Amino acid sequence: MKCPYCKHEDTKVTDSRDNPDEAIVRRRRECPKCQKRFTTYERVETANILVIKKDQKREQFDREKLKKGLLKACEKRPIPLEKIDAAVSEIEFKIANSGETEVSSKKIGELVMSSLKKLDKVAYIRFASVYREFADIETFQGELNKLMKK
Repeated sequence: MKCPYCKHEDTKVTDSRDNPDEAIVRRRRECPKCQKRFTTYERVETANILVIKKDQKREQFDREKLKKGLLKACEKRPIPLEKIDAAVSEIEFKIANSGETEVSSKKIGELVMSSLKKLDKVAYIRFASVYREFADIETFQGELNKLMKK
């Protein structure tokens, strides 16, 4: 791992911690040249998974795009970033472990909705209103009624 401060090629791991909620390993590192410390996060890279869009076009699965969607839905809500990251990791894990090399954007949307429903009801409704393309207030009210019954 290259030092982000002095660009020295070799750094030493001083501490390593697994995060069982996410497939991530946190490592504290120290540069022998400049003596500065920094943290890195290591996670398994998913196989080349293609997302099939509504128009049948295919694009590479993008973890950051998924995270941006969740962040947008959770904007101005009291949800810690760690919980959003955990939701992204959980969704990514489910997609990777499905065994499929192609996954529909609809399936990803449903996984996001399921995660948001557990995380925050307001974020869930925000995402649902865009994802399900609510055309009118009655559709919106219908989704609210379903949510309130549970």
